[in-house]
Parts: sequence; C-alpha cells; structure tokens
Amino acid sequence: MENKKSIFRSDAIDYQRQKWVGKALLLSKIPAPVVAGTSLAFIVALVMAMILFDYSRRVDVDGEVITLPHSINIYSPQQGYITFTFVKVGDRVKKGDPLYELDVSRTTSSGNVSYAAVESIKKQSANFQAIIHKLEGNKTSILNNLQHQIDNYALAHKETEKIVKNAWEGMKKMNASLTNYEGYLKKGLITQDQLNYQRAQALSQQSAWQSLSNQSNQEIIQLAQLQSDKITRGAELDNQIIQNQSQASDLERQLAEYKASNSLIISAKLDGFIESMSVTPGQMVETSASLAQIKPINDVKYYLLLWLPDNSLPYIKIGDGINIRYNAFPSDKFGQFLGKVASVSSLPAPPQELRGYSSASRKETGAYYKVLVAINNTEISDKGKKLEISSGLQAKAIVFLETKPLYQWATSPVNKIKNSVTGVVGE
Repeated sequence: MENKKSIFRSDAIDYQRQKWVGKALLLSKIPAPVVAGTSLAFIVALVMAMILFDYSRRVDVDGEVITLPHSINIYSPQQGYITFTFVKVGDRVKKGDPLYELDVSRTTSSGNVSYAAVESIKKQSANFQAIIHKLEGNKTSILNNLQHQIDNYALAHKETEKIVKNAWEGMKKMNASLTNYEGYLKKGLITQDQLNYQRAQALSQQSAWQSLSNQSNQEIIQLAQLQSDKITRGAELDNQIIQNQSQASDLERQLAEYKASNSLIISAKLDGFIESMSVTPGQMVETSASLAQIKPINDVKYYLLLWLPDNSLPYIKIGDGINIRYNAFPSDKFGQFLGKVASVSSLPAPPQELRGYSSASRKETGAYYKVLVAINNTEISDKGKKLEISSGLQAKAIVFLETKPLYQWATSPVNKIKNSVTGVVGE
C-alpha cells in the first residue's frame, strides 16, 4: 500500500523541531580595561613568584636503622642438633659466654664414633701422663743420688787437701832437716849412715806427699765426672720427658679435634643482651642457620642507613637535614622525624654489601652510595607508652637536594635542549 503524501513540507517540520522556545538573555559586557588589568596583575604575580620563590628538589630513599656497633647474628658453623641452651632472651652476656651446645657427632651401628675415639685418646693420654710422672720421679731420684755422691766426694776431697797440705809442710820440714844434716856431716857431728837415714825419711815423706797429691787430683777428676754425669743424665731424662710431653700434647690436640667433631660450644662474640633465640634443644639446624641475635650495650649509637643513587650524590653533604618516616610508625599518626647526615661514602657500595641489607637488596642495577644519618630521637611516645626504635627497622627518608628559583626550574628544559645542540666544550 502506497504511503500517503504529507500535507506539510519537510522543511517546515524540521524548523518547528529546532525552533528555540526559551527566552535569551544577554549579559552586560565586562569592560576591557578591567580584563586587561586583571590579566596584567596575574602575569606580574606569576613573574614575581617565579623570581622570588624557591623550590628544593627531593627524592624518596629506602633505608633501615642500624647500630654502631652492629647487632650480632649468631649462625651455626655446622649441621647438627642443639643439645643445650645456656641463656634465654633478655639475658646479659659477656664476650665468650656459651650460648648453645651443638652436637655434630656421627653414630653408626657400633655406637658413637667420636665418643669411642675420645675415650681411646683419653686412655692413651693418661698412660703418657703416668710415664711422664715416673720419669720426673726417676729424674729427681737419680739427680739427688748423684748430688749426694758429689757432696760426699767434695767432703772427702776437702779432707784429702788438708792431708796433702800437712804432707807438704812435713816434706818441707824434712828437706830443711836434711839440709841441716848435710851440714852436720861436714862438721863431723854425724855419721854418713845417719845422713842416709835422714835422706830416706825425706824421700819417704816426698813419696807420701806425691801419693796424696795424686789422690787429690783423682778426686777432682771424679768430682768433675760426677758433675758431668749429673748434667748428662738430667738432659737425657729431660729429653725423654719432653718427648712424652710432646706425644701427650699431640694426643690433647687430637682429643680437642675429636671433641670439636663431637660437640661445639657456640659462644657470644661481644657484650650485650640476647635479643632473640631462634632454636631450642633437640632441634636440628643446618649450616649457617640463624641461632641468636645479640644487641650490643657499650656506646651504642643509632643511625639510619640510606642508599643514595649516584645522580643525587653531588647535592648532599654532611649536616644536611632529612625527614624520616618509619614503616612501623605510620607518618599519618606519628609524623615525620628529623635526621642529620653524619657521613657520605665517596665510593659506591659493592653488590656484596648491598645484598647484606634488606633495604638495599631490592635496588635495581646502578651505583648506590652509603649514607649514614644520625637519629636524634630513638624513643617514640604513644599515649604515654614509650616505643624504641631497633636495629633493622625499615624506613623511608625524604632527602632534599638542590634548591633553585622557580624560573630556573621552568627554564631547565631549555637548558637541556641547549646542552644537546651545543658542540664540543672548549672548541
């Protein structure tokens, strides 16, 4: 069926649809001087702000709280079982105090290997100690006996010397008497037989003196021989004692090694408080497993350790202030804390050092410099409750870098373009 033709023109119908039925109101125009003045004032204010006001560039840096000296983490040197703990959390320990006893022995079907070896070495060591004791007793007895002989010979020699001296005096008198008898013979006062008898007496006295003198010399030789024997026997016995002591010392070393292979005493490495203990008796630990943490107590200073990227290094110096926000104390409640830069490393931190800190282990590739920040306030108060910061506490710091007027920041892209199109400097 064909459509009926409309009696109205389509243009008239479109006009009626688009016809504005509302009432238009024309607002009064703002005078041009007012618009110009307002615009000029805005531009002047903007230019003055760009000239007079400064802005400091800043960067957020991850960090963590450390102590100097550092808190000490005690690790297991070997795999084994904890057999005994000597301390508990909160105890104060001194350097060298035992913390744990670690059993690292081996057990087979025939029993504990290390224990059997230790018992065998103890028996050998006891035998050597007994031998050494006997040798020392023999040395004392032999040397005392020799000294007794020396003393007796010395007394006998003194008596012999007296007799020799008396014989010498008698021989001198006999020779003088013989001289007188020879004079008497010339004067005819005595006979030749009497002179011969006197000469025989003098020769007999001389022979007796020579015999006693030889005996005295023999006694001197015997004394020297006894002295030499005493020194020689003493040296021989000392050598035997030293040899046995050396063997005993070697056994003691072996015993220490076997004891070390049987159980280890893990001790404290500095004075401090036991902050935490990770294992309990009967628990098996692997090599390098964390066992305990010791908090130092002598002259402890708290620092915030930051890792500053290399592009920020030229703008920071010792004494600069930074804002610190601890992760454990949200800044919306506790606010920010002041810190002062205490030291800035002049060399980038090696990767091994970065891996040793949790705040640096997430760093991307690039050079980072170690910055130590002195912390002014180590206690935080919350409704009368005092909270202390501790080593390892994670934090973020706002580090303030260069400060320039606003117009210099606005023109910095132009400077970058200038540097990119400039030729070689100095030519």
